[in-house]
Amino acid sequence: MRVVILGGSGFIGTALTSHLTSRGDDVVIPSRHPSTFSPSRNREFRSWDGRNAQGLAEILEGADGVVNLLGENIAAGRWSPEQKIRIVQSRLDAGSALVAALEMLSTRPRTLIQASATGYYGFWADAASAPDCTEERGGGSGFLAETAAQWEDSTQRAEELGMRRCIIRTAPVLAPQGGILSRIMPVFRLGLGGPVGSGKQPFAWIHLDDEVAAITFLLDHGELSGPFNLAAPEHATMSTFVHALAHALNRPAWLPVPGGLLRLAFGDMATELILAGQKVSPVRLLEHGFLFQHPTLASALVF
Repeated sequence: MRVVILGGSGFIGTALTSHLTSRGDDVVIPSRHPSTFSPSRNREFRSWDGRNAQGLAEILEGADGVVNLLGENIAAGRWSPEQKIRIVQSRLDAGSALVAALEMLSTRPRTLIQASATGYYGFWADAASAPDCTEERGGGSGFLAETAAQWEDSTQRAEELGMRRCIIRTAPVLAPQGGILSRIMPVFRLGLGGPVGSGKQPFAWIHLDDEVAAITFLLDHGELSGPFNLAAPEHATMSTFVHALAHALNRPAWLPVPGGLLRLAFGDMATELILAGQKVSPVRLLEHGFLFQHPTLASALVF
């Protein structure tokens, strides 16, 4: 299989590239600075500015599948009005360029895997009152939900062009080399970790191994399309996550981080991303026979 990965040099994209190339697939990664990466077997970096449709169309020639992971990191900094614009526009620019490039091709890739997030469903501050968000649930409200909905819609045109499109609503991804763990593990290793806010907020998550395996599963199963929740089947709260991490690192979890302090530091980002979350079930993946390697926090937090 020949797969083009937009965002292939990022946290998830790098792991996905390694997995696909290790099994013999060819991966092409469009990049603004391809010369900064070392080419390797089955992996190629091609120059692309992130917007030019003609240049992307040339890269897509002969591809069997496309994975669109491009988008500004939602947790990169405080959600100022300018940062919110960057978060949304980075996703819409990539989606618009991809659709325009696909329209230029006479023979298109069969499959598009379109990134999204579990934030699509909205946010809840207490897991006890949060609904179980399956793929049948509609979109919620808030900045994350509206951004995810626009992100998904940005490539809807691919379906009209006859392509199979899978939308991956991904929960926070756990792995020491990136994402939330890379930021908080140093604090916990110093023995300074602890409850975040009330600790009652739902915390959906997925291990990086399962994220990569699920994307690969969707690439391989040509009969599947539509939205898929990429989240572990175990429901957790922020409190259970924090204590599981502390246990895995053999460190205490005693120093609380007050919600008011987080709101003061991060504003809306704290309200939606840290002090609230979603209870998510991967119903469609399980229905189609996907097996999680790390279905529980105890199995995911092994270092």
